[in-house]
Amino acid sequence: MVRGPAGAWAALGPLLWGCALALALPGGMLYPRESPSRERKSLDGLWSFRADFSDNRRRGFEEQWYRRPLRESGPTLDMPVPSSFNDIGQDWRLRHFVGWVWYEREVTLPERWTQDLRTRVVLRIGSAHSYAIVWVNGVDTLEHEGGYLPFEADISSLVQVGPLPVHLRITIAINNTLTPSTLPPGAIRYMTDTSKYPKGYFVQNTDFDFFNYAGLQRAVLLYTTPTSYIDDITVTTGVQQDSGLVNYQVSVKCGSQFKLEVRLLNAENKVVAEGTGTQGQLKVPGASLWWPYLMHERPAYLYSLEVRLTAPTSVGPVSDVYTLPVGIRTVAVTESQFLINGKPFYFHGVNKHEDADIRGKGFDWPLLVKDFNLLLWLGANAFRTSHYPYAEEVLQMCDRYGIVVIDECPAVGLVLPQHFSNTSMNHHMRVMEELVRRDKNHPAVVMWSVANEPASYLESAGYYFKMVITHTKALDPSRPVTFVTNANYAADKGAPYVDVICVNSYYSWYHDYGHLELIQLQLGTQFENWYKTYHKPIIQSEYGAETIVGFHQDPPLMFSEEYQRALLEQYHLGLDQKRGKYVVGELVWNFADFMTNQSPQRMLGNKKGIFTRQRQPKTAAFLLRERYWKIANETRYPRSAAKSQCLENSPFT
Repeated sequence: MVRGPAGAWAALGPLLWGCALALALPGGMLYPRESPSRERKSLDGLWSFRADFSDNRRRGFEEQWYRRPLRESGPTLDMPVPSSFNDIGQDWRLRHFVGWVWYEREVTLPERWTQDLRTRVVLRIGSAHSYAIVWVNGVDTLEHEGGYLPFEADISSLVQVGPLPVHLRITIAINNTLTPSTLPPGAIRYMTDTSKYPKGYFVQNTDFDFFNYAGLQRAVLLYTTPTSYIDDITVTTGVQQDSGLVNYQVSVKCGSQFKLEVRLLNAENKVVAEGTGTQGQLKVPGASLWWPYLMHERPAYLYSLEVRLTAPTSVGPVSDVYTLPVGIRTVAVTESQFLINGKPFYFHGVNKHEDADIRGKGFDWPLLVKDFNLLLWLGANAFRTSHYPYAEEVLQMCDRYGIVVIDECPAVGLVLPQHFSNTSMNHHMRVMEELVRRDKNHPAVVMWSVANEPASYLESAGYYFKMVITHTKALDPSRPVTFVTNANYAADKGAPYVDVICVNSYYSWYHDYGHLELIQLQLGTQFENWYKTYHKPIIQSEYGAETIVGFHQDPPLMFSEEYQRALLEQYHLGLDQKRGKYVVGELVWNFADFMTNQSPQRMLGNKKGIFTRQRQPKTAAFLLRERYWKIANETRYPRSAAKSQCLENSPFT
């Protein structure tokens, strides 16, 4: 969300301060792909970095660090991008730093970008947590609020200024302070007892259980388009008898005269359908559908939608080409089922975090590929982006491999009445607009989640979630909407508005801890209460136990690997009693151990992963693998193919 400093951020006193800036570009947010008309230049690598350790965190603005090279303002560090800044250095102050940090990168543009007036140059930032202000050569360019979604600006006027190649100095100031109206929310607490704390001492309070990593955590790049260009594409798909339907709507930025051609190509690069104009429907006889992993003998089939724009301009004709991967599939929800392509789908997967040693939440291709290899090994067909939108490349991998996604916004920790204010709601809606705009075309995304474990029992939460969910459905009528609850079924004010009940429970961990014998009874009662009240399909969206790898105890005791395995076994017995009736999924918490704030309850982070933070399996991973492959074998389509690839890949035949 873009907001001037007169808004909530400026009201934070010494922690945040800025100046009036232009808004980030409205319109589309297509992923930057190279094509005959588009180029991209990565700015990943080492950036100059400096944290503003001054008492009021304003020194960078007072001294105008953006007006000259950052190194002239004082000592800087080399900071890899993408990464979180917290775990890179050896300065303990940086790991828990709250306030403004400054990044800078100098780059030389190709001459063709600066001389051809038919070329548009765009600076795109994959994410900056949590509030960012950007300058190019000292010129105010844009600002953005929200830490997990991309933003960009057309900087053509700053680079097409003369006959010589342009040297750019890109400066980005980022503030990771969380307020009651941010997503996720937080609060600054000043310690006033000077006998215990230095004058002005403060801490950032949050109500979520993961570390608030910050910085430039995703790719930063420059890309080009023609000055007349394809701005956005929206695709929805359907099935009519044996034909696939691809409905498209294209937004262009150009004059009144232009020509738009659309072609759909199959995986063999053969044209299977064609159209013209900014909107239409392509019909594909005998279409190959996009199926989830292990649900079909040919999962994750992707077509390519090629859109070509031709337009005259004052400096000559231009053309723009953009190619969008498209999966043809349908999603529907009944009173007791979740349907993909008209077939009952059962979520057997995980919750994740973008989290790893050293890099924090920084995007990393080797880590991503390793995680997907583990998901495939596990037999997982789904995950939730707990508790914020993940990098675009993650969703692209899900499209390619058939991993179904519940796409969640960063509304976690909404536990106080002030978190449900009109200011918060308006910001929440804007975040959903940005999330849907970015992820709407991914076939892997089958449901939006607007929050995790909010205080949905509060009276104000009912109206709040009614408005946010209604707004999300208006943005995208093609997908169901949920939020993940841990409230009592009878008190939840937001549940009437969701399409699928997603419920978190930790029986024999946070409740009746140690008493594994109670899980089946309590889980069965939970499911029956929710279903009788709402008559909607239910996903067990979190369950699990903390486990220190290498701790063993038999009979099982808490924190041992045996206890985690035994707890999961009891949950599975309870789930199997309702699976096939109205329980449509189970997502274990968590895929891997992850970092949290320090506390006496957390030993170097949350240890509920079935893999360690270094992606090594605990005993429970093998139990879950056996279960997921068994479920996959029972639910695969077509039935005649059930013993083909699925069983061949499983060690449990």
